[in-house]
Amino acid sequence: MRTEIQLAGFGGQGIVLSGLILGEAAILDGLNAVQTQSYGPESRGGAARSDVIISNMGIDYPKVVSPNVLVTLSQPAYDKYHSLISEKGLLIVDADLVESEASALRVPFSKLADELGRRIVANVIMLGTLAKVSECVSRESLERAVLRNIPKGTEELNLKALAAGFGSS
Repeated sequence: MRTEIQLAGFGGQGIVLSGLILGEAAILDGLNAVQTQSYGPESRGGAARSDVIISNMGIDYPKVVSPNVLVTLSQPAYDKYHSLISEKGLLIVDADLVESEASALRVPFSKLADELGRRIVANVIMLGTLAKVSECVSRESLERAVLRNIPKGTEELNLKALAAGFGSS
């Protein structure tokens, strides 16, 4: 099994952190994982992408070629990357920020985060949804990876965000 996942959006949405958390969760599940990232020179608002490969075998090529799963949290990211998804791939988009094809799973990540009081956790909601629908990592490992990578004092908020993601799809 080799799953290629591409996460894309704007800088400041936690795209790179999400990729790191997802890769760590895969390792906690006993799988192999590699994460690469690219982003513009701007710290916020520029393009950001995180690619994660998860496999139960060795990973001999660390680049995503044709993602099995593509998640876009911005319209420019969708416009740039949606054509790269594999034929039977899963497309997940932020319903409030991305106009997309009908076959996409549309989830209001930003709106759900706003309802929790902090838009900054939209990426954690996205990770919960991604894990639930793709089954690429277990909920337990994802929760552990989230808790290991978030700022101290935000544990309760991030656990609520993760639960919202698992309940949103």
